[in-house]
Amino acid sequence: MAQPTRFSVPPLASVTRRLADVAAGRASPDLVITGARVLSSYTERLLPDREVWIASGRVAALKPAGSHRAGRGDAPVYDVGGGILAPGLVDPHLHIESSMVTACAYAEAALLNGTTTIFCDSHEIGNVMDVAGVEAMLEDARMAPLSIFLTVPSTVPATSPLLETAGGDLTADKIAALFDRWPEAVALGEKMDYVPVTMGDERSHAIIAAALSRGRPVSGHIYGRDFVAAYAASGITDTHEAIDRDIADDLLDAGVWIFLRGGPPTTPWHSLPEAIKAVTELGASTKRIALCTDDRDADDLLQFGLDWVAREAMRAGLSPERAWSLGSLHGATRFGMDNEVGGLGGGRRADLVLLDDNWKPQSTWYGGALVVERRRVTPLLDAALEQRYRYPAAAYTTVTLPEHVALTPALPQHACTANLIRTALPGITLAHERLALEPGSDWPTLLAAHDLCFVSVVERHGRAGGAVAHGLLQGFGLRDGAVASSVGHDSHNIIVAGSSEADMQVALAAVAAMNGGVCVVRSGVVTASVPLPIAGLLSDKRVMAVADEVKALKAAWDSAGCTLPYMGFNLIPLSVIPDIRITDKGIVLVPAMTIIPLFE
Repeated sequence: MAQPTRFSVPPLASVTRRLADVAAGRASPDLVITGARVLSSYTERLLPDREVWIASGRVAALKPAGSHRAGRGDAPVYDVGGGILAPGLVDPHLHIESSMVTACAYAEAALLNGTTTIFCDSHEIGNVMDVAGVEAMLEDARMAPLSIFLTVPSTVPATSPLLETAGGDLTADKIAALFDRWPEAVALGEKMDYVPVTMGDERSHAIIAAALSRGRPVSGHIYGRDFVAAYAASGITDTHEAIDRDIADDLLDAGVWIFLRGGPPTTPWHSLPEAIKAVTELGASTKRIALCTDDRDADDLLQFGLDWVAREAMRAGLSPERAWSLGSLHGATRFGMDNEVGGLGGGRRADLVLLDDNWKPQSTWYGGALVVERRRVTPLLDAALEQRYRYPAAAYTTVTLPEHVALTPALPQHACTANLIRTALPGITLAHERLALEPGSDWPTLLAAHDLCFVSVVERHGRAGGAVAHGLLQGFGLRDGAVASSVGHDSHNIIVAGSSEADMQVALAAVAAMNGGVCVVRSGVVTASVPLPIAGLLSDKRVMAVADEVKALKAAWDSAGCTLPYMGFNLIPLSVIPDIRITDKGIVLVPAMTIIPLFE
């Protein structure tokens, strides 16, 4: 994969003689890192008093500490003073767009947290910009000081155009062309439409065939034990959506890799503590289990990296050596790259992390270059991070709205039943509730009496004339003001919730003015916002700046009374997760995939 020259590592085939000469002591290394306890991810042991010889950006040899000084002692030596030296982490499943920063900016947080290789599914920008968005993300990734591979978006749009409007439509032919054009495209991304897959849908299986016929593995996304057998039989061989012990156990026995997803405890995707019980309670082997992060905003990305997920696995009962191996070697093995990354064996990329005794990253070497030292970005990395990819002009004009659209429904004047969307933590699934309405009711009384607020989804791709659907959220806690986001998964239309038409209109206008973003409105005033001008998904700033904006947004979000975190709010339109969702086309029941009216 192409990388900036200062971080490039030559292919192994071109440097084997050099590495052999260094390992045998006939030539001097480029760098020696000594005085370390080395974590062997291959044997899950800490090897005391070792040093690593590095040449041409790769590991030449692992030796007893002091070996270099005793022989050819002319290479630079970096003494880590007894710290733990481990392979860089390998994240097998994530979405860069969820971090709200570009791939170039994402690299900063990843390297600070000891992650040196990632496999990303860019289905978010694919839903907005089709192939052009995915290829722009790939160009961005090529400039980033990080090893970034693509699992090609497989489910764009996530459901039928009858159920929602997306900006992209990635057909089997388009996906095949991405595989054929881009060497970084190493797998098919999460096949989210698990119901159509298990029902034998022709389009879904044509997309799977495009990957399997090219020898690419297929990643998954599944809810419900009843679907496991047909899903595995369809060629899916990993998933990050094992949300509890029993489905994790079913999937492992069906030959499906499990990515234990560790998310910040306040978000909907912290499933590791339950899924890991397949190992700690049922005795399953970890040989087909890895760790992943999935979704992180810029703030959480810095605080809860893959290193944090590894420590969560330790807290859940795994040994530190095993947990770190699940975060490094196992992800590499799943994608057939364990001969390149994930361990410190001879010939592997010199992607290393220095850990303290609490298994927290202190320094990171990427391809043998020191990019993080004592938790600070080095000048070498800082210079690279300032040279970020510039997205095409079309990426900055993806929010197209009508001049005016009503965001709250008229209250029926006859007796009827309202179909409600009830939220509850952790927020992944939403419940379908019904409320009887009597003639003479008024909105302020109804909203207050039943813990309700309005919710609307507005089409923003210019494909459905600004279609809007209205709904009612129960349990969201928003009593005044409004919130809005252009990151309404997965079609990324604009979702707005609020207590009044006026505040919701202010929030919608704010998102439009930013060309995409997230905001909070109180008393007609925007109190916090995160501008996301690239495809309505990404900021063009560095990660620290975006993290500060996200912190302020979270504080305003909590102050408004919202019980669901904003990333959980963004999932409300995701019409592949039970039991009920709302898209620009209306209220969708899942998994029946039918639209029902708000009032009936």
